[in-house]
Amino acid sequence: MLRKILIANRGEIALRINRAAHELGIETVAIFSEPDRESLHVRFADEAFCVGPGPVARSYLNIPNILSAALISGADAVHPGYGFLAENARFAEICADHGLTFIGPAPDVIAKMGDKATAKALMHDARVPTTPGTGILSDVGAAVHAARKLRYPVMLKATAGGGGKGMRVVREPGELEHAYATAQAEAEANFKDGRLYLEKLIERPRHIEVQVLGDTFGNVVHVGERDCSVQKPSHQKLIEEAPASELAPATRERLHDIALSAARAVRYTSAGTLEFLVAGDDVFFMEMNTRIQVEHPISEVVHDVDLVREQIRIASGEPLSFAQQDLTTRGHAIECRINAEDPSQNFAPAAGTLSDVALPGGFGVRVDSHIYAGLQIPPYYDSLLAKVVAHGATREEAIRRMDSALAETRIGGVHTTADLCRSVMRDERFIRGGVSIDFLEAFAAPAISGS
Repeated sequence: MLRKILIANRGEIALRINRAAHELGIETVAIFSEPDRESLHVRFADEAFCVGPGPVARSYLNIPNILSAALISGADAVHPGYGFLAENARFAEICADHGLTFIGPAPDVIAKMGDKATAKALMHDARVPTTPGTGILSDVGAAVHAARKLRYPVMLKATAGGGGKGMRVVREPGELEHAYATAQAEAEANFKDGRLYLEKLIERPRHIEVQVLGDTFGNVVHVGERDCSVQKPSHQKLIEEAPASELAPATRERLHDIALSAARAVRYTSAGTLEFLVAGDDVFFMEMNTRIQVEHPISEVVHDVDLVREQIRIASGEPLSFAQQDLTTRGHAIECRINAEDPSQNFAPAAGTLSDVALPGGFGVRVDSHIYAGLQIPPYYDSLLAKVVAHGATREEAIRRMDSALAETRIGGVHTTADLCRSVMRDERFIRGGVSIDFLEAFAAPAISGS
Protein backbone atom coordinates (compact mmCIF):
# COMPACT_ATOMS: atom_id res chain seq x y z
CA MET A 1 0.00 0.00 0.00
CA LEU A 2 1.13 3.55 -0.67
CA ARG A 3 2.58 5.47 2.31
CA LYS A 4 2.03 9.15 1.56
CA ILE A 5 -0.06 10.86 -1.14
CA LEU A 6 0.33 14.41 -2.35
CA ILE A 7 -3.11 15.74 -3.36
CA ALA A 8 -2.59 17.97 -6.40
CA ASN A 9 -5.90 19.78 -6.10
CA ARG A 10 -8.05 21.98 -3.86
CA GLY A 11 -11.58 22.33 -2.49
CA GLU A 12 -14.04 19.51 -1.95
CA ILE A 13 -12.21 16.94 -4.10
CA ALA A 14 -9.01 17.49 -2.12
CA LEU A 15 -10.95 16.81 1.08
CA ARG A 16 -12.57 13.74 -0.50
CA ILE A 17 -9.17 12.27 -1.41
CA ASN A 18 -7.77 13.17 2.00
CA ARG A 19 -10.54 11.23 3.75
CA ALA A 20 -10.13 8.15 1.56
CA ALA A 21 -6.37 8.12 2.11
CA HIS A 22 -6.67 8.47 5.89
CA GLU A 23 -9.21 5.65 6.01
CA LEU A 24 -6.57 3.47 4.34
CA GLY A 25 -3.93 4.56 6.84
CA ILE A 26 -2.06 6.70 4.30
CA GLU A 27 -0.54 10.09 5.15
CA THR A 28 -1.47 13.09 3.00
CA VAL A 29 0.21 16.22 1.70
CA ALA A 30 -1.87 19.21 0.61
CA ILE A 31 -0.83 21.93 -1.79
CA PHE A 32 -2.39 25.37 -1.77
CA SER A 33 -2.24 28.76 -3.40
CA GLU A 34 -1.85 31.86 -1.26
CA PRO A 35 -5.62 32.66 -1.33
CA ASP A 36 -6.36 29.06 -0.25
CA ARG A 37 -4.15 29.18 2.83
CA GLU A 38 -7.17 28.92 5.20
CA SER A 39 -8.95 26.18 3.25
CA LEU A 40 -10.09 22.99 4.96
CA HIS A 41 -8.04 20.72 2.73
CA VAL A 42 -4.95 22.46 4.10
CA ARG A 43 -6.14 22.12 7.69
CA PHE A 44 -6.92 18.40 7.55
CA ALA A 45 -3.91 17.12 5.59
CA ASP A 46 -0.87 15.89 7.51
CA GLU A 47 1.40 18.37 5.72
CA ALA A 48 0.83 21.33 3.41
CA PHE A 49 2.94 23.36 0.99
CA CYS A 50 2.20 26.67 -0.72
CA VAL A 51 2.85 26.33 -4.45
CA GLY A 52 2.26 29.89 -5.59
CA PRO A 53 -0.10 32.87 -5.83
CA GLY A 54 -3.75 32.78 -6.85
CA PRO A 55 -3.69 32.42 -10.65
CA VAL A 56 -3.81 28.72 -11.58
CA ALA A 57 -0.86 28.90 -13.97
CA ARG A 58 1.33 29.97 -11.04
CA SER A 59 -0.07 27.54 -8.46
CA TYR A 60 -2.25 24.50 -9.23
CA LEU A 61 -0.75 24.17 -12.73
CA ASN A 62 2.78 24.93 -11.57
CA ILE A 63 4.34 21.53 -12.14
CA PRO A 64 7.86 22.37 -10.84
CA ASN A 65 6.48 23.68 -7.54
CA ILE A 66 4.05 20.77 -7.13
CA LEU A 67 6.78 18.25 -7.90
CA SER A 68 9.11 19.94 -5.41
CA ALA A 69 6.43 19.69 -2.71
CA ALA A 70 6.01 15.98 -3.42
CA LEU A 71 9.74 15.26 -3.27
CA ILE A 72 10.45 17.43 -0.21
CA SER A 73 7.56 15.82 1.70
CA GLY A 74 8.66 12.29 0.85
CA ALA A 75 5.38 11.46 -0.87
CA ASP A 76 5.40 8.30 -2.96
CA ALA A 77 2.22 9.09 -4.95
CA VAL A 78 0.22 11.98 -6.42
CA HIS A 79 -3.56 12.09 -6.75
CA PRO A 80 -4.64 14.79 -9.23
CA GLY A 81 -8.39 14.74 -8.50
CA TYR A 82 -10.31 16.33 -11.38
CA GLY A 83 -9.50 19.43 -13.43
CA PHE A 84 -6.10 21.15 -13.25
CA LEU A 85 -3.50 18.43 -14.07
CA ALA A 86 -5.76 15.38 -13.83
CA GLU A 87 -5.69 14.68 -17.58
CA ASN A 88 -2.21 15.98 -18.29
CA ALA A 89 -0.22 13.06 -19.70
CA ARG A 90 3.07 14.96 -19.39
CA PHE A 91 2.48 15.53 -15.68
CA ALA A 92 1.83 11.79 -15.21
CA GLU A 93 5.10 11.05 -17.05
CA ILE A 94 7.04 13.53 -14.91
CA CYS A 95 5.67 11.91 -11.76
CA ALA A 96 6.82 8.49 -12.98
CA ASP A 97 10.25 9.86 -13.94
CA HIS A 98 10.69 10.99 -10.33
CA GLY A 99 9.55 7.74 -8.74
CA LEU A 100 6.06 8.99 -7.88
CA THR A 101 2.98 6.86 -8.50
CA PHE A 102 0.39 8.81 -10.46
CA ILE A 103 -3.06 7.77 -9.19
CA GLY A 104 -4.78 7.45 -12.53
CA PRO A 105 -4.32 5.64 -15.83
CA ALA A 106 -1.00 5.28 -17.65
CA PRO A 107 0.33 8.41 -19.41
CA ASP A 108 -0.16 6.93 -22.89
CA VAL A 109 -3.80 6.15 -22.10
CA ILE A 110 -4.35 9.69 -20.81
CA ALA A 111 -2.79 11.04 -24.00
CA LYS A 112 -4.94 8.83 -26.23
CA MET A 113 -8.27 9.13 -24.42
CA GLY A 114 -7.83 12.55 -22.82
CA ASP A 115 -7.40 14.06 -26.26
CA LYS A 116 -11.00 14.11 -27.49
CA ALA A 117 -10.26 13.95 -31.21
CA THR A 118 -7.77 11.07 -30.83
CA ALA A 119 -10.19 9.20 -28.58
CA LYS A 120 -12.97 9.52 -31.15
CA ALA A 121 -10.68 8.14 -33.87
CA LEU A 122 -9.70 5.20 -31.66
CA MET A 123 -13.32 4.43 -30.83
CA HIS A 124 -14.32 4.69 -34.48
CA ASP A 125 -11.62 2.15 -35.37
CA ALA A 126 -12.96 -0.10 -32.57
CA ARG A 127 -16.43 0.11 -34.15
CA VAL A 128 -17.83 2.17 -31.28
CA PRO A 129 -20.55 4.50 -32.64
CA THR A 130 -19.26 8.09 -32.69
CA THR A 131 -20.77 11.46 -33.58
CA PRO A 132 -20.00 12.39 -37.22
CA GLY A 133 -17.16 14.87 -37.24
CA THR A 134 -13.56 15.74 -38.05
CA GLY A 135 -10.08 15.28 -36.71
CA ILE A 136 -8.02 18.24 -35.53
CA LEU A 137 -8.75 21.33 -37.62
CA SER A 138 -5.73 23.11 -39.10
CA ASP A 139 -7.41 26.52 -39.22
CA VAL A 140 -10.75 28.28 -39.57
CA GLY A 141 -10.73 27.59 -43.31
CA ALA A 142 -10.67 23.86 -42.65
CA ALA A 143 -13.56 24.36 -40.22
CA VAL A 144 -15.59 26.18 -42.90
CA HIS A 145 -14.98 23.37 -45.40
CA ALA A 146 -15.82 20.62 -42.86
CA ALA A 147 -18.98 22.37 -41.63
CA ARG A 148 -20.23 22.62 -45.21
CA LYS A 149 -19.82 18.85 -45.61
CA LEU A 150 -21.34 17.97 -42.22
CA ARG A 151 -24.15 20.51 -42.72
CA TYR A 152 -25.20 22.98 -40.08
CA PRO A 153 -25.76 23.03 -37.14
CA VAL A 154 -22.33 21.89 -35.90
CA MET A 155 -20.39 21.97 -32.65
CA LEU A 156 -16.80 23.21 -32.24
CA LYS A 157 -14.92 21.41 -29.45
CA ALA A 158 -11.52 21.74 -27.83
CA THR A 159 -9.61 18.48 -28.11
CA ALA A 160 -8.14 19.01 -24.63
CA GLY A 161 -11.44 20.33 -23.29
CA GLY A 162 -13.60 19.56 -20.31
CA GLY A 163 -16.22 21.23 -18.14
CA GLY A 164 -17.93 22.75 -21.17
CA LYS A 165 -14.96 25.00 -21.97
CA GLY A 166 -13.83 25.46 -25.56
CA MET A 167 -17.22 24.46 -26.99
CA ARG A 168 -19.41 26.50 -29.32
CA VAL A 169 -22.62 25.65 -31.19
CA VAL A 170 -22.62 27.06 -34.72
CA ARG A 171 -25.97 27.17 -36.53
CA GLU A 172 -25.16 29.41 -39.50
CA PRO A 173 -22.07 29.85 -41.72
CA GLY A 174 -21.76 33.49 -40.67
CA GLU A 175 -21.23 32.46 -37.03
CA LEU A 176 -18.32 30.10 -37.59
CA GLU A 177 -15.34 32.46 -37.78
CA HIS A 178 -16.18 34.23 -34.51
CA ALA A 179 -17.06 30.95 -32.78
CA TYR A 180 -13.76 29.43 -33.89
CA ALA A 181 -11.74 32.34 -32.51
CA THR A 182 -13.54 32.41 -29.15
CA ALA A 183 -13.48 28.62 -28.65
CA GLN A 184 -9.78 28.51 -29.52
CA ALA A 185 -8.95 31.36 -27.13
CA GLU A 186 -10.95 29.76 -24.32
CA ALA A 187 -9.26 26.39 -24.89
CA GLU A 188 -5.82 27.98 -24.92
CA ALA A 189 -6.52 29.90 -21.72
CA ASN A 190 -7.90 26.89 -19.83
CA PHE A 191 -5.87 23.97 -21.21
CA LYS A 192 -2.85 25.60 -22.91
CA ASP A 193 -4.01 23.74 -26.02
CA GLY A 194 -6.08 25.64 -28.58
CA ARG A 195 -6.65 22.76 -31.00
CA LEU A 196 -10.26 22.28 -32.10
CA TYR A 197 -12.34 19.71 -33.94
CA LEU A 198 -15.86 19.79 -35.34
CA GLU A 199 -18.89 17.55 -34.81
CA LYS A 200 -22.35 17.42 -36.29
CA LEU A 201 -24.71 18.81 -33.64
CA ILE A 202 -27.12 16.15 -32.39
CA GLU A 203 -30.30 18.04 -31.60
CA ARG A 204 -31.90 17.59 -28.16
CA PRO A 205 -30.05 14.44 -27.05
CA ARG A 206 -29.53 13.22 -23.51
CA HIS A 207 -26.05 13.23 -21.99
CA ILE A 208 -25.41 9.87 -20.35
CA GLU A 209 -22.09 8.59 -19.06
CA VAL A 210 -20.84 5.24 -17.78
CA GLN A 211 -18.44 4.90 -14.84
CA VAL A 212 -15.70 2.30 -15.28
CA LEU A 213 -12.91 0.95 -13.10
CA GLY A 214 -9.96 -1.11 -14.23
CA ASP A 215 -7.02 -2.64 -12.36
CA THR A 216 -3.54 -3.76 -13.40
CA PHE A 217 -4.65 -7.40 -13.48
CA GLY A 218 -6.93 -6.87 -16.47
CA ASN A 219 -10.17 -6.68 -14.48
CA VAL A 220 -12.63 -4.05 -15.74
CA VAL A 221 -16.10 -3.28 -14.39
CA HIS A 222 -18.73 -0.64 -14.99
CA VAL A 223 -20.39 1.06 -12.02
CA GLY A 224 -23.61 1.92 -13.83
CA GLU A 225 -24.56 5.04 -15.73
CA ARG A 226 -25.37 8.63 -14.82
CA ASP A 227 -27.68 11.09 -16.57
CA CYS A 228 -26.01 14.51 -16.83
CA SER A 229 -28.51 16.21 -19.12
CA VAL A 230 -29.38 19.13 -16.81
CA GLN A 231 -26.62 21.47 -17.98
CA LYS A 232 -26.00 25.18 -18.10
CA PRO A 233 -25.97 26.86 -21.53
CA SER A 234 -22.16 26.58 -21.35
CA HIS A 235 -22.59 22.75 -21.30
CA GLN A 236 -21.32 22.52 -17.74
CA LYS A 237 -23.30 20.04 -15.68
CA LEU A 238 -25.51 21.22 -12.84
CA ILE A 239 -27.66 18.25 -11.80
CA GLU A 240 -26.86 14.55 -12.27
CA GLU A 241 -28.67 11.36 -11.37
CA ALA A 242 -28.05 7.64 -11.26
CA PRO A 243 -29.33 5.47 -12.71
CA ALA A 244 -30.64 7.27 -15.81
CA SER A 245 -34.44 7.39 -15.82
CA GLU A 246 -36.66 6.59 -18.80
CA LEU A 247 -33.87 4.67 -20.53
CA ALA A 248 -34.77 1.54 -22.47
CA PRO A 249 -33.19 -1.58 -20.90
CA ALA A 250 -31.57 -2.54 -24.23
CA THR A 251 -30.01 0.95 -24.53
CA ARG A 252 -28.75 0.80 -20.95
CA GLU A 253 -27.14 -2.60 -21.54
CA ARG A 254 -25.62 -1.39 -24.81
CA LEU A 255 -24.05 1.62 -23.10
CA HIS A 256 -22.53 -0.60 -20.43
CA ASP A 257 -21.18 -3.05 -23.01
CA ILE A 258 -19.67 -0.30 -25.15
CA ALA A 259 -18.01 1.28 -22.11
CA LEU A 260 -16.47 -2.03 -21.02
CA SER A 261 -15.24 -2.79 -24.54
CA ALA A 262 -13.69 0.66 -24.87
CA ALA A 263 -11.94 0.42 -21.48
CA ARG A 264 -10.57 -3.03 -22.29
CA ALA A 265 -9.41 -1.88 -25.72
CA VAL A 266 -7.03 0.68 -24.17
CA ARG A 267 -6.14 -1.49 -21.11
CA TYR A 268 -7.64 1.11 -18.84
CA THR A 269 -6.67 1.27 -15.17
CA SER A 270 -8.11 3.45 -12.38
CA ALA A 271 -11.45 5.28 -12.51
CA GLY A 272 -12.71 6.72 -15.79
CA THR A 273 -15.91 7.79 -17.46
CA LEU A 274 -17.16 7.30 -21.00
CA GLU A 275 -19.61 9.97 -22.11
CA PHE A 276 -22.35 9.49 -24.69
CA LEU A 277 -25.08 11.40 -26.45
CA VAL A 278 -28.29 9.35 -26.56
CA ALA A 279 -31.07 10.22 -28.99
CA GLY A 280 -33.88 7.66 -28.94
CA ASP A 281 -32.22 4.30 -29.57
CA ASP A 282 -29.11 5.92 -31.08
CA VAL A 283 -25.94 6.08 -28.99
CA PHE A 284 -22.93 8.25 -29.90
CA PHE A 285 -19.59 8.16 -28.07
CA MET A 286 -18.40 11.69 -27.20
CA GLU A 287 -15.30 11.37 -25.06
CA MET A 288 -13.62 9.65 -22.16
CA ASN A 289 -12.63 11.46 -18.99
CA THR A 290 -9.51 9.74 -17.66
CA ARG A 291 -10.05 10.77 -14.04
CA ILE A 292 -12.56 10.77 -11.23
CA GLN A 293 -15.68 12.82 -12.07
CA VAL A 294 -17.26 15.62 -10.03
CA GLU A 295 -20.47 13.58 -9.96
CA HIS A 296 -18.91 10.31 -8.75
CA PRO A 297 -20.80 10.35 -5.39
CA ILE A 298 -24.13 9.34 -6.95
CA SER A 299 -22.54 6.20 -8.41
CA GLU A 300 -21.01 5.48 -5.02
CA VAL A 301 -24.25 5.68 -3.07
CA VAL A 302 -26.36 3.61 -5.47
CA HIS A 303 -23.72 0.87 -5.76
CA ASP A 304 -22.18 1.07 -2.25
CA VAL A 305 -18.68 1.51 -3.69
CA ASP A 306 -15.92 3.95 -2.69
CA LEU A 307 -14.48 4.93 -6.07
CA VAL A 308 -11.64 7.07 -4.67
CA ARG A 309 -10.59 4.27 -2.34
CA GLU A 310 -10.55 1.90 -5.31
CA GLN A 311 -8.36 4.35 -7.23
CA ILE A 312 -5.81 4.34 -4.43
CA ARG A 313 -5.91 0.54 -4.06
CA ILE A 314 -5.43 0.06 -7.81
CA ALA A 315 -2.47 2.47 -7.81
CA SER A 316 -1.01 0.45 -4.92
CA GLY A 317 -1.00 -2.63 -7.16
CA GLU A 318 -4.04 -4.32 -5.65
CA PRO A 319 -6.90 -5.88 -7.63
CA LEU A 320 -10.42 -4.52 -7.64
CA SER A 321 -12.17 -5.41 -4.40
CA PHE A 322 -15.28 -6.63 -6.24
CA ALA A 323 -16.38 -8.20 -9.52
CA GLN A 324 -19.13 -7.09 -11.88
CA GLN A 325 -21.59 -9.61 -10.47
CA ASP A 326 -21.09 -8.18 -6.98
CA LEU A 327 -22.53 -4.80 -7.97
CA THR A 328 -26.23 -4.12 -7.59
CA THR A 329 -28.18 -0.90 -8.02
CA ARG A 330 -29.74 0.31 -4.78
CA GLY A 331 -32.43 2.90 -5.40
CA HIS A 332 -31.81 6.28 -7.03
CA ALA A 333 -29.50 9.22 -6.33
CA ILE A 334 -29.44 12.86 -7.46
CA GLU A 335 -26.60 15.35 -7.13
CA CYS A 336 -27.01 19.12 -7.25
CA ARG A 337 -23.95 21.29 -7.69
CA ILE A 338 -24.17 24.36 -5.49
CA ASN A 339 -21.98 26.87 -7.30
CA ALA A 340 -21.02 30.44 -6.45
CA GLU A 341 -22.82 31.76 -9.52
CA ASP A 342 -25.70 34.09 -10.34
CA PRO A 343 -28.20 32.22 -12.57
CA SER A 344 -29.99 35.48 -13.41
CA GLN A 345 -26.76 36.82 -14.94
CA ASN A 346 -25.97 33.89 -17.22
CA PHE A 347 -24.34 32.03 -14.31
CA ALA A 348 -21.69 34.70 -13.79
CA PRO A 349 -19.17 33.52 -11.14
CA ALA A 350 -19.45 35.17 -7.75
CA ALA A 351 -16.50 35.87 -5.47
CA GLY A 352 -16.74 37.10 -1.88
CA THR A 353 -16.79 36.06 1.76
CA LEU A 354 -19.24 33.35 2.82
CA SER A 355 -21.63 33.96 5.69
CA ASP A 356 -24.48 32.02 7.33
CA VAL A 357 -23.33 28.63 6.02
CA ALA A 358 -25.75 25.82 6.89
CA LEU A 359 -25.56 22.58 4.92
CA PRO A 360 -28.25 19.86 5.02
CA GLY A 361 -28.08 16.40 6.54
CA GLY A 362 -30.27 13.51 7.59
CA PHE A 363 -31.09 10.06 6.28
CA GLY A 364 -30.15 9.60 2.63
CA VAL A 365 -28.37 12.97 2.32
CA ARG A 366 -24.67 13.38 1.62
CA VAL A 367 -22.82 16.68 1.23
CA ASP A 368 -19.30 16.94 -0.18
CA SER A 369 -18.04 20.45 0.53
CA HIS A 370 -15.07 22.49 1.69
CA ILE A 371 -16.89 25.65 2.77
CA TYR A 372 -17.47 27.36 6.11
CA ALA A 373 -18.66 30.78 7.29
CA GLY A 374 -15.92 33.34 6.78
CA LEU A 375 -14.23 31.49 3.89
CA GLN A 376 -13.04 33.78 1.13
CA ILE A 377 -14.12 32.60 -2.34
CA PRO A 378 -11.37 33.77 -4.71
CA PRO A 379 -12.05 34.63 -8.36
CA TYR A 380 -9.44 32.27 -9.80
CA TYR A 381 -11.03 28.83 -9.57
CA ASP A 382 -14.06 26.71 -10.35
CA SER A 383 -17.18 28.05 -8.64
CA LEU A 384 -18.23 24.77 -6.97
CA LEU A 385 -19.08 25.25 -3.27
CA ALA A 386 -20.85 22.00 -2.40
CA LYS A 387 -22.34 18.86 -3.89
CA VAL A 388 -25.64 17.89 -2.29
CA VAL A 389 -26.59 14.25 -2.88
CA ALA A 390 -29.99 12.75 -2.08
CA HIS A 391 -30.50 8.98 -2.18
CA GLY A 392 -33.89 7.30 -2.08
CA ALA A 393 -35.47 3.92 -2.68
CA THR A 394 -37.11 5.41 -5.79
CA ARG A 395 -36.46 8.40 -8.04
CA GLU A 396 -39.56 10.11 -6.64
CA GLU A 397 -38.25 9.71 -3.10
CA ALA A 398 -34.82 11.02 -4.13
CA ILE A 399 -36.42 14.13 -5.69
CA ARG A 400 -38.49 14.84 -2.58
CA ARG A 401 -35.45 14.30 -0.35
CA MET A 402 -33.38 16.66 -2.49
CA ASP A 403 -36.11 19.29 -2.33
CA SER A 404 -36.05 19.11 1.46
CA ALA A 405 -32.26 19.15 1.57
CA LEU A 406 -32.07 22.25 -0.61
CA ALA A 407 -34.67 23.94 1.59
CA GLU A 408 -32.22 23.51 4.49
CA THR A 409 -29.25 24.85 2.53
CA ARG A 410 -28.12 28.33 3.52
CA ILE A 411 -25.06 30.00 2.00
CA GLY A 412 -24.81 33.75 2.46
CA GLY A 413 -22.39 36.27 1.00
CA VAL A 414 -22.52 35.17 -2.65
CA HIS A 415 -25.14 34.22 -5.20
CA THR A 416 -25.55 30.45 -5.58
CA THR A 417 -27.40 27.91 -7.73
CA ALA A 418 -29.26 26.37 -4.76
CA ASP A 419 -32.63 28.02 -5.46
CA LEU A 420 -32.44 27.15 -9.15
CA CYS A 421 -31.73 23.50 -8.33
CA ARG A 422 -34.72 23.46 -6.02
CA SER A 423 -36.93 24.89 -8.77
CA VAL A 424 -35.81 22.05 -11.05
CA MET A 425 -36.80 19.49 -8.42
CA ARG A 426 -40.35 20.91 -8.59
CA ASP A 427 -40.58 21.11 -12.37
CA GLU A 428 -43.01 18.63 -13.93
CA ARG A 429 -40.77 18.00 -16.94
CA PHE A 430 -37.87 17.01 -14.71
CA ILE A 431 -40.13 14.95 -12.46
CA ARG A 432 -41.34 12.97 -15.49
CA GLY A 433 -37.70 12.21 -16.34
CA GLY A 434 -35.69 11.84 -19.52
CA VAL A 435 -35.06 15.55 -20.20
CA SER A 436 -32.60 16.51 -22.93
CA ILE A 437 -29.52 18.72 -22.68
CA ASP A 438 -31.43 21.85 -23.68
CA PHE A 439 -33.78 21.54 -20.69
CA LEU A 440 -32.11 24.15 -18.48
CA GLU A 441 -31.58 26.61 -21.32
CA ALA A 442 -35.32 26.56 -21.97
CA PHE A 443 -36.22 26.59 -18.28
CA ALA A 444 -38.90 29.09 -17.24
CA ALA A 445 -37.57 32.62 -16.79
CA PRO A 446 -39.03 32.99 -13.27
CA ALA A 447 -37.05 29.97 -12.11
CA ILE A 448 -33.81 31.31 -13.55
CA SER A 449 -34.31 34.75 -12.02
CA GLY A 450 -35.35 33.29 -8.70
CA SER A 451 -38.60 35.31 -8.70
